[in-house]
Amino acid sequence: MLDPTYVRDHIEEVRNGLRNRGLDPDRALEELATLEAARRRLIPELEGLKRQQNTSGDEIARAKRMGKDTAQIQEANRARAQQTKQLGIQLDSVEGQRNRALLALPNLPHSSVPPGTSQADNVEVRRNGDPRVFDFEPKAHWDLGPALGIIDFERGTRIAGARFTVLSGAGARLSRALINFMLDLHTREHGYLEIEPPFMANAATLTATGHLPKFEADLFKIAGEWDLYMIPTAEVPLTGLHRGEILDGRLLPLKYTAYTPCFRSEAGSYGKDVRGIFRQHQFDKVELVKLTTPESSYDELESLTANAETVLRRLGLPYRTIVLCTGDMGFAAAKSYDVEVWLPSRNGYAEISSCSNTEAFQARRANIKFRSEGTGKAEFVHTLNGSGLAVGRTLIAILENYQQKDGSVAIPEALRPYMDNREVISGR
Repeated sequence: MLDPTYVRDHIEEVRNGLRNRGLDPDRALEELATLEAARRRLIPELEGLKRQQNTSGDEIARAKRMGKDTAQIQEANRARAQQTKQLGIQLDSVEGQRNRALLALPNLPHSSVPPGTSQADNVEVRRNGDPRVFDFEPKAHWDLGPALGIIDFERGTRIAGARFTVLSGAGARLSRALINFMLDLHTREHGYLEIEPPFMANAATLTATGHLPKFEADLFKIAGEWDLYMIPTAEVPLTGLHRGEILDGRLLPLKYTAYTPCFRSEAGSYGKDVRGIFRQHQFDKVELVKLTTPESSYDELESLTANAETVLRRLGLPYRTIVLCTGDMGFAAAKSYDVEVWLPSRNGYAEISSCSNTEAFQARRANIKFRSEGTGKAEFVHTLNGSGLAVGRTLIAILENYQQKDGSVAIPEALRPYMDNREVISGR
């Protein structure tokens, strides 16, 4: 959530920032200005009535000591109490409307984010490794997997429907090896604390990360009276670990990693990436989350992105890193890097990790603060998140980049200890 005071006092900067994101903010900002004016009128009026009510007791006591009739004073008190109640209801309504309007606004882009309207305006900042030149016609993973007997699309669809898949044998083992490899790398070398969070979250936790109310259509909600949703990413429970807390700033940054399955309806992606396992309703991911100080958050974004890239370097997969333009960033992000892996089936790069600094946007919604020296004034932390990596997409990249002429797939050296030192997948 944007700081309402900042929105009020820097309205033109907010307007320009939202326009740079490709939005027309005039109506929303006009509504906020109207609500803010009503709020600033109601608050002093209500506080004045409360002060009068607080002093009326002394007025009654004085009147009684002087032998005066207090009926008129008490009647005024009752009328004032009713007026106070009505004004309180009005103020609650105005603040509720203002809060809902603020929840609908995305984060403002950082000054270093390149301007643009779509992914065509994203800027490549680096790349690593050269795409492999095959001496045979390479296959896509949706052909390789079934031929090896390790990916079953038909049975996944039969069990659950479209965009669900079954991995078996070496396919399931490869997925598990990737999860363990990523977690070991991030905990042992990058200093993250591993968390095993719930795979469901309540509405307050999802609102804190910006997934509600805007992206409710992309979530799977638990039926019945439960206030629970299946998590779309471990970013949700990891950021929610400290919702409503004030942290000791001397302990920052806090760095968390978790493996979870993720669940998304993929609303709005109809017909996109329908072949294979690139875009599924259920997929596995290892997530990275940091909570840090405003002064260090952009350095932490660079290191978080580097942590994600290290996975691809260790696996020997070609990739590039791009900075997203203002019009292509996610709702909560102030700045984002996408790490894209080379996929022969696309003859191009595809996103495998998105690493973002949300600044105080999520922390303000989640009410996560810190005191810099453990004491003193509390201020909002900055939160960061990124995939480290998407497991299914990494599995795709290995199958396609390490395939061999006979239809088998070589296992990257870094993964072999997690695969009983097996060097090749030639079947289950």
